[in-house]
Amino acid sequence: MRIILIGAPGAGKGTQAESIKAKYPIAHISTGDILRANVKAGTELGKNAKGYMDAGKLVPDEIIIAMVESRLQEADCKSGFLLDGFPRTTPQAEALDVILKKLGIALDAVIDLAIDDEVVVQRLTTRRGCKSCGAIYNTLFNPTKVEGVCDKCGGEVIQRDDDKESVIRNRLSVFHEQTAPLIEYYRKQGLLHTIDATGGKDAVLNFLEKEKGCC
Repeated sequence: MRIILIGAPGAGKGTQAESIKAKYPIAHISTGDILRANVKAGTELGKNAKGYMDAGKLVPDEIIIAMVESRLQEADCKSGFLLDGFPRTTPQAEALDVILKKLGIALDAVIDLAIDDEVVVQRLTTRRGCKSCGAIYNTLFNPTKVEGVCDKCGGEVIQRDDDKESVIRNRLSVFHEQTAPLIEYYRKQGLLHTIDATGGKDAVLNFLEKEKGCC
């Protein structure tokens, strides 16, 4: 099984990925994880990326793409993989096509997690996190027993700057401009499957179980 997850910030890509991994022995590939691993290991790619990160600049596509190509050749990808957060743009998707062709790998499906912007805004603006242990809460669906105090460790529970409405709406705008065109790109390849992102944490897993012929 070789699949890509596409979805706006707050669509639940990470949650869906965890559900899939619990069922299938495939590699979960997140560009953020790859980036951190290369920087920590001090690889040549990691050193180059760190230079941009330290300067407060975006890591160029060519470095990210090279990291993804290297990651796809690791042993745990032989059983399949789930790409989460890559590709983000059409040029990245085109570069991925080149990589996959070179490695003799064919994608099975691209899952588009469809969600309304206002649902995303509600999900993320009500999210809170513990400064000490990282536990995640939601003021609507999973509040702390005592406001502002972590149930697990007693640490301070706050709203991250990333979860403020103005930041979220800007991220959604960037998504619609840069990432949404991937939906048409993969539709033309016959790989796209759109799933309601509000269908619960097992929405993608249930689809994969039902549509085994696609993957």
